[in-house]
Formats: sequence, structure tokens, C-alpha cells
Amino acid sequence: MALYQAPSFDALERLSRSRDADLARRELVEARGRGAQSNRSGRFETHQRDAFDDGWGSVEPLPLFETVEHNERARTIITSNDSPDIGFERSINAYRGCEHGCSYCYARPSHAFLGHSAGIDFERDIYVKTNAVEALRAELAAKNYRPKSIAMGTNTDPYQPAERKHKLTRGILEVMLETRHPVMITTKSALIIRDLDLLSELARLNLVKVAISVTSMDHKLSRRMEPRASSPARRLEAIRLLSEAGIPTAIFASPMIPAINDMELERILDAGKAQGAVSAQMILLRLPGEVRDVFREWLLRHFPDRVRHVLSLVRDTRGGRDNDPRFGSRMVGEGPYATLLRQRFDKARERHGLDARMPPLRTDLFEAPTLESRQMSLF
Repeated sequence: MALYQAPSFDALERLSRSRDADLARRELVEARGRGAQSNRSGRFETHQRDAFDDGWGSVEPLPLFETVEHNERARTIITSNDSPDIGFERSINAYRGCEHGCSYCYARPSHAFLGHSAGIDFERDIYVKTNAVEALRAELAAKNYRPKSIAMGTNTDPYQPAERKHKLTRGILEVMLETRHPVMITTKSALIIRDLDLLSELARLNLVKVAISVTSMDHKLSRRMEPRASSPARRLEAIRLLSEAGIPTAIFASPMIPAINDMELERILDAGKAQGAVSAQMILLRLPGEVRDVFREWLLRHFPDRVRHVLSLVRDTRGGRDNDPRFGSRMVGEGPYATLLRQRFDKARERHGLDARMPPLRTDLFEAPTLESRQMSLF
């Protein structure tokens, strides 16, 4: 079987410099429905795949629209971290990889640990932790477990398309409600409305808060950046329905990408407030590891005339580099552009009354689950 391999970044860049922009766009790889434009080998692989013409004519690429699911059993489901610049210590990710296909997703490099590319493989090869609910019950039942808020949607979206079939996120929420455990959810999918019944009960006990990420109000731009995520209108509708159900809901204007969607910052916050959001957050574009090349290729396909300008502004916010991994600055950036963007955000948030911190979730209601004994009865 022939391996699909898109043109290299250098080849794409040469095309972007061509005087004939229409010809450049025609020659770029067709990857409709996917955010990444290529599928380079993972950084831990011993061999790299390169496409070349062997004289036998062109070969058919692998189908880009086909998603492959891999079932796996997780040894543990709750992940801990000690990062000082994020608002949680524990998280759950029931899926690895994300079919939403966001071109800028900072989680892409994690797929290299599975032997996959951070490009199209990240969107196409989805790992499903089939025992996620079972593992969660076991960890919550441990005698030394102490409850703290658990975040969902920190690496991959808990409501990505695979959730419609597997319903792992819903199963996790059922356990959270049963045990009276606090949970925080971040998503860019309107599928969250399916679980309004569970979320309403959790909210009544002050055990849940939700953040809906809206990157752009422009449907065409949103489809380019996040090809399989819900449309901006559907996400705003989700904010309205969640708010009307009494669920504390924030709007996340993230990531803000220089010269691509940063001009929409105030509009996004205004729309979120109109639909009932009670808080807002913003994160500046991050380009760790392979994300840099994936995002560059995306720019070259969709905005070839802005590539140098966008990347120059990104480096201005990261001390001259493509990425700054330091705690304290990686989310907000530095320099004049980042400072101005933060000032705009602060003023817009204050103007719309979105600057209040969401109330802390309760941990005193927790009740450890009862596990079924594997010991067989003698009678």
C-alpha cells in the first residue's frame, strides 16, 4: 500500500513565493476535512517517509477522511500536574488524538509517543480508553484518595466526534454525579448539550463549571482552523443553553493568532456575554514541537500572503523564538504585541462584566464509590 506523504515544508514555502498564487494553491496537497496538511513521521521513529516520483506515475494517497479508532485499556485515568500557570492539578482524557483537527493544537506532539505523526495521524488515529469509567471508579474508591477538581478537555476534546459512539465522557460524568465529585469541562463541541441532564444536577450541587472555546465568529475561518469542530453559532447556542440551565459557563477566546483572528477578540467576548457567559479567558497561540511545522503548512495553504507577517508577530511575543515553554509566559507571551492584546482583553472583559472569577467547586460532598467485590460467594 502506498504511504501518503504531503510535500515538504520547504517545497510549500517555495510555492508560496511563486508569483502565480493560484498555481501555488492548486499544487498544495488536498486535505479537505483535516487541519494538518502533511503526515510526517513521528520524531521518535527510526525511519522517515519521503514521497518521490519513481517514473511509474502518481499513486493514490491514503483516504484522508477515514478515521481509525484504536481501543486501549488505561492503567490509570486521572493525570496529575504541578504547572503553576494552569488552574487545575488533575485531569482526565478519555481519548488520545482529536478528530476536530485544529491546526494549532498544542497536544499534537503527544501522538509521537504512540508512533504516529503529529500531522494527519493526530486527527485520524483516535485512541479510545475503553475502560475509562471503570478505571475512574477504581481510583476514586482508593482509601487514600482526596477529592480535588478534575479538568476534562485539557489535552483532547472530551466531546470530539468519537464521543457520540463511545459515550465515555457521559459515563465519567455519571460517576462524578454519583460520587459528588467536582469537575471542570472545556470543549468546542455543541455535543455537550446532550449531557445537560447530568450537568444540571452537578451544577445544583456546585460541582461543575464549563468553558466553551470560540476561536472565531467567521464560519469560513473556523472551518479552516477547526474543520470538524462545531460551528461558532452552535457553540454560542451551547453557551446559552448551559447558562439557562444554571450551569456556570465561561467563554474562552483561544487561541488568539496574530493577524488571523486577533481582530475578533472583542466581538467574541461580546457574543459570549450576550448568550449568558459569566467569565472569559484568553490564551495566545503556542507552537510547541511539531505544532510549529503543522501550523506553518496550514498558513501556507490558506494564507500564503500572510505567512511571514504572522510568524514574525508570533516570534515577537516569544522572545524571538517560535515557542516559549517557560511557566508564567507560555500562555500570555511578552513584548508590545502581547501586552496590547492583553490590555484589549482586560478592557473588553471589564466592559462586559466577564472579569469575575468563577466560584470554587465544592469538595466536601464527595462519597467514594462502592466497587463490586470479585470474591465469589461460598453460599
